[in-house]
This record gives sequence, C-alpha cells and structure tokens, in this order.
Amino acid sequence: MALSIKKSVKYLRILNIYLNIKPAQIMIFHAKNKKSVVLINALMVAVLIPIFFMGSSCCNNPTEPGTRFDFGDGKPLKNFVKVTPGMLYSEADSFGFLRGADLQVGKLSGNKDRDYISSRDPFIFLADVPEGNYNISLTAVGMEGNSLLTIKTESRRLIVQNLEIPEGETKTIQFTTNVRRPEIGNGKEVRRKPREYGHFNWDRSLSIEINGVNPAVSSLEITRNETAITVFLAGNSTVTDQKHEPYSAWGQMLPGFFKSGRVAVANHAESGEALKSFIGEKRLEKLLSQIRSGDYLFIQFAHNDQKTKSSAYAAPFGDYQDLLKRYISEARSRGATPVLVTPMLRRSFDEEGLVINTHGDYPEAMRQVAKEVEVTLIDLFAMSKVLYETLGPEDSKKLFLHYPMGSFPGQEKEIQDNSHHSTYGAYELAKCVVKGLRESQLELADYLLEDLPDFDPSHPDPFSSWDLPLSPSIDITKPDGN
Repeated sequence: MALSIKKSVKYLRILNIYLNIKPAQIMIFHAKNKKSVVLINALMVAVLIPIFFMGSSCCNNPTEPGTRFDFGDGKPLKNFVKVTPGMLYSEADSFGFLRGADLQVGKLSGNKDRDYISSRDPFIFLADVPEGNYNISLTAVGMEGNSLLTIKTESRRLIVQNLEIPEGETKTIQFTTNVRRPEIGNGKEVRRKPREYGHFNWDRSLSIEINGVNPAVSSLEITRNETAITVFLAGNSTVTDQKHEPYSAWGQMLPGFFKSGRVAVANHAESGEALKSFIGEKRLEKLLSQIRSGDYLFIQFAHNDQKTKSSAYAAPFGDYQDLLKRYISEARSRGATPVLVTPMLRRSFDEEGLVINTHGDYPEAMRQVAKEVEVTLIDLFAMSKVLYETLGPEDSKKLFLHYPMGSFPGQEKEIQDNSHHSTYGAYELAKCVVKGLRESQLELADYLLEDLPDFDPSHPDPFSSWDLPLSPSIDITKPDGN
C-alpha cells in the first residue's frame, strides 16, 4: 500500500506523536528508495489502524475534549500533539498557525525537554472545534530580557494584557472563550455582511493571538466547558468584536474581567445593527438558539435605530420600546437574565465643554422599559457623559479614532471618527459596564475578577499608562454605523 508524498506527510504528523519520525525523513525515503516507501506506508497502516480503533485524538481531529498541543521541535509531551513552526492552518489538518509571522523554536534553559515557539511578531494559532464554550490553558515562556505577554482570542477579544514573565520562567494562563458558527439549524443561518466573511468569530476554528514583547508559547490545552455562564451581547459597532485595528468596542474588552472557567462572553453584536435588523438578519434567532437558563443577555442599541431614513428606524417611545420588551421576553422565557445598556454618547461638545446628547429620547425610553418590566439597567449613557466631560473636548479624542495621516499602513487621510472607539476608549467604556454590573444585584457580578480595582468615570485611567499591542490585522475602513 503506497501513498503519495502529500498523504504520507499528512499521516506522518500522526506518527510523529508516537514515533517521533519527521516529515523530512519520509520525503527522503520517497526520493531514494521505493521499497522504503512501501515499508513505511505499511508501517503507517499497522500503527494507524489500532490508533483509530482506540479512539485516540489525532491531528486531523483536534475537537475531542482535552486536546493538547506541544509547541517546538523536540520530543512531544505525553499525549500532546506536536506543533512545529512549519505547520500552517488548513481545513484538512484542522489546526496550525496563521501564515505571516516569523516563528522560531527554542528550549527552556535548564529543561531540555521543555521547548517552545516564539516570534518577534504577534502570531495566531487556530484549532477547529465545534461551537460552544472552551477553557484554555496556555503555558508561556519568559524570553531573554523578560517577556510581556498579551493574549487575544477570536476577533481581538482581550484576555491578558502585558503579563510579565521573567526570563527562563514559565507561566500558565487559564481563560474561557466562546466559539460560534453562522448555522442555526433547519437549513437556516445568520445573514452575514460581506465584511463578516473570513471573520474569526464565524469560522470553524478557535483562534488564539499570542502578542506582546518577546511572546513565546510552550503548550496549549483546549477543554470543552459545559457549565460556564454565557454572557450574550446584542448591539452595534460600539459593542461588537471589531476584527481590525485601529477600531475597537467595549464588548471585546469584557472577557478579561471575568474569572476563568466561570463566564464566557458571546459577542453577537455587529456594526450597523439596530433592534429590527438584528432580528431580520436572524442574529437574535441564532443567539436564542444558544442561550440557556442561567445565562445573560446584554442589549445595547440606539445609534442606528434613530436614523429616520433607514428601514431599521424605530421611534423611541414606540417600536423601540416594543422591540426591547420582545428581546427581554425572549430571554426570560429561556431562563436567561436580560440587562439593558443605554448607548454611550458620541463625542460632540458645546461651547461650554459639555457633551451634546445626540441620542434624543432613546436613553430615557430604555430607562422607562427597565422600570416597567423590572430589568437591570446599566446607564452607560450617563457614565460616558462623565467620562468625556472629565477629559474635555481635546483629550477625549483619545477615546475615539483620531489619528493623523500615515498612522497606519495605507492611511492617506486623517481619521476623525467621533462614534467609534480606540482600544483605550473601548477599555474605559468596558470598565463603565463592569462598574454598572458591580452596582447591580445580579449574581453575575460575583464572577468578576476579585482583584479588580474600583472604577470612577470622573477619574479615568491616564492615557499615558495605556499600552495594548496592535493585532496584526489592520484596516482603516470605517465600520458600518456612524
């Protein structure tokens, strides 16, 4: 039974776990000795058949609970799948690195059996998994001069920011993330926008971005989590997981505020959405197909609902309130807890340095609904007013997208966007949401990290102390909704 080089190398990845035979060796056998090809392929059959019947996980099926990856070129840890720098992701292999980074291998000083993969650039590892919540345990290595590790999952969801790892030491970071796909069932799926195709939030894989100063990873374990509370987010561009730098939103900053293993954030918000379009595009239907008793649904709209020339327009004290009640009722009927979040203000100041309300009656309409149906309300509108006015007309630009020409590749014009937020602005707004959650009577607040400092929007974090490494994906095209 002879196989092609391509298939031999593919199956050799499985053998490499057990026999530590390298792809280069099999290619030499192919080139020099046809008899060796037959013998090696016979060996593959002899080894693979019992492996498959034993139900062992292999590189073409890393979706089993407890999938474990060992990074480097040395002997793999027991029951770990070996991952070397040349293993690029493909659907056929179902795991690997995203092309682009210059990856290097190394061994931990004083521990010849502990190897790792590092890069001077951010790098992304993907592994196909079914949709759901997953616990991830990642062991990172401190490189020469120490490392500062930043981890993001899927489309730039912030998990860890600038974690210091001393040279020669390892640290294991544990976190929980949500993976979803567009299919709903019965042949239906979410009606995505062109910009969403190729989006990490809708693909087959769990993606993990390793970023920072001298980032290096030694091992990774992925385990299905069936018990975590899921916080679903429904909203627009100011909430969504923005895929590309420099845009950001508070929803993608939220995951890092919760305890690992206890809470996962499923951000279904999307740019340009309103309450009506979120239903029409089957986003609410998808969300409701996943939500279960004990979960939460955070709802923040209004930016696009107020556009009178749009088919998504909803009058504040009419359709808008009725639709909010529908979302609330749908969540409650499934045993989930709805939470209303008023929209943050746009950056618009009057001559006295006070923020102008460009949302009209929508925030008040939400407050009335919250009171009428007894649902928790986080007044991000009110907190954002304090935040913006504290910083003032000039310094508040740092919360938004204000960059001179040439700040990013291909940027030929100055960016002046007073609706969408920078990473700094998104993080400060996420802190406002967390503050509102803490002040509520919701059980979810018990699962926030215990060492979180109190936050006061009248005393924002200084911009000079903000440092979040850029993700490799940059696109200055303005998201839908303004």
